[in-house]
Amino acid sequence: MATWILGACFFVGVCFLLSRVCWSRTRRAKEPPLVKGWPFFGVILDYGKNPLGFLQAAQQKYGDIFTCQLAGKYFTFITDPFSFSVVMRQGKNLDFHKFAMGFSQRVFGHADFTSPLFSESYREVHSLFRQTLQGPPLQQLSQNMLRNLQTAFQHCLPSENGWKEEGLQCFTTRIMFDAGFVTLFGKKAGLLQPEETGAVGTCMQKVKRDFLAFDGAFPALAAGVPIALCRRAWRAREALAKGLLHGELYHRMCISDLIQRRMDAFDRMHLDETGKARTHVCMLWASQANTLPAAFWSLYYTLRTPEAFVVACKEVDLIMAQIPNDKPISLSKEQLESMTVLESIIKEALRLSSASIMIRVASDDFILTLDSGQEAAIRKGDYIALYPRLIHLDPDIYPNPLEFKYDRFLDEEGQRQSQFFKNGRQLKHYLVPFGSGASECPGRFFAMNEIKQFLMLALWHYDLQLSEPDVTLSPDRTRAGLGILPPSRDVLLRYKARADRGGQRLTSSLRTHSGWIYLHSEAITAAHTSSSSR
Repeated sequence: MATWILGACFFVGVCFLLSRVCWSRTRRAKEPPLVKGWPFFGVILDYGKNPLGFLQAAQQKYGDIFTCQLAGKYFTFITDPFSFSVVMRQGKNLDFHKFAMGFSQRVFGHADFTSPLFSESYREVHSLFRQTLQGPPLQQLSQNMLRNLQTAFQHCLPSENGWKEEGLQCFTTRIMFDAGFVTLFGKKAGLLQPEETGAVGTCMQKVKRDFLAFDGAFPALAAGVPIALCRRAWRAREALAKGLLHGELYHRMCISDLIQRRMDAFDRMHLDETGKARTHVCMLWASQANTLPAAFWSLYYTLRTPEAFVVACKEVDLIMAQIPNDKPISLSKEQLESMTVLESIIKEALRLSSASIMIRVASDDFILTLDSGQEAAIRKGDYIALYPRLIHLDPDIYPNPLEFKYDRFLDEEGQRQSQFFKNGRQLKHYLVPFGSGASECPGRFFAMNEIKQFLMLALWHYDLQLSEPDVTLSPDRTRAGLGILPPSRDVLLRYKARADRGGQRLTSSLRTHSGWIYLHSEAITAAHTSSSSR
């Protein structure tokens, strides 16, 4: 027994020494400071416990640029906000697409679109985002989302005499996921009845469960765990793909222009049917994974901040008073853009909850010159990382950065505030929840519009109360690096139909218009500016 233990200890010791020799890295001339850590694993444990705290401490010790090992890979973090633009301009030396495509291919299981076989055709697919998510197409998509949001709000509508209780995260997810899914991927013909009375509800609930199961495994998948080892996530992904096969989508009504044109492009690329469907799973995840928690935090902070609640309701009432009495709710581009209070609330919620990480891969050895003039030698194959949360919670940029201030992004006249400073210099990158440069989210304008519309309808139609308004929820830091952090737990929401809406509240009668489903609103009253009856 003693011999076995001695042999085991010797083996472990040899492995440790070999790891030190094989995996150790020596800092070269002009390279950034190297943060010491464990062999292979590096500083992954300290970083994983508190990414923001680790990076803030490293910045104080090593300066604006430093390198550390995370699970076998070397990441050079740049923490100077004025140097973000420097990194974005390094398209020749820093590659985003190969890293992003490799990650997407591993997680979603689609084809490698960087290969010569597909790369030229995929550029056409990528250009569709700009063609369908900006300008007039964006306005049409936003209007369709508004109609589907009204349908989703109609489901399980409580009466004005009785309160209904539901987790705020469940409430937000139910409404935003259902409306967002139908807006992009359409609905089967003949199944346009309300959720609770037909097969559509059961189908949508399963899609939502599969999405949440797949999304729940993302921290592990992002850390490099093969999806084959996450059996529940794998089954959920394949179930989602099965429902998004082109043979299924062709039977749906009102598919968005974005998805229809992607389908046409992928058909021309001669991909296998499952491969095509998995690209749509990727699109579904991209459209929902960050929007759902962003909508949650926006409504959460509105409800627990009395001043924000009053001002937001006043803005909503002013907009609703402009809508003709006998028409369904419809917003012009100008009306959407005029809701600056809701926009500021959303931006502030994003500032507090966003924890995305922007990554590039060095395609060759090169010298990176920071905004300060400092030169840093970058090795081929190393990862360059920007963590905007360092900016979002910087007290020099945002006084009292952990405090929610609904008007932080408004000037004294109530218009958009876009000038923020650090050390007396104006920042170009002061709020980066959607990435930047090549990694900037193409759907960011639609995301802002749909969250605005969600807040508007929630505040207009419902009395809303948090059961624990004085308890501060913390974000789930296990998803740091993946985008908007969800809450660490749900909070109970009490809601009922607004008494002062009377016959205007959402009813179960549905009308169709140009193939889209929306709810009929019987009348719109004058603007209600007091919060006392809410």
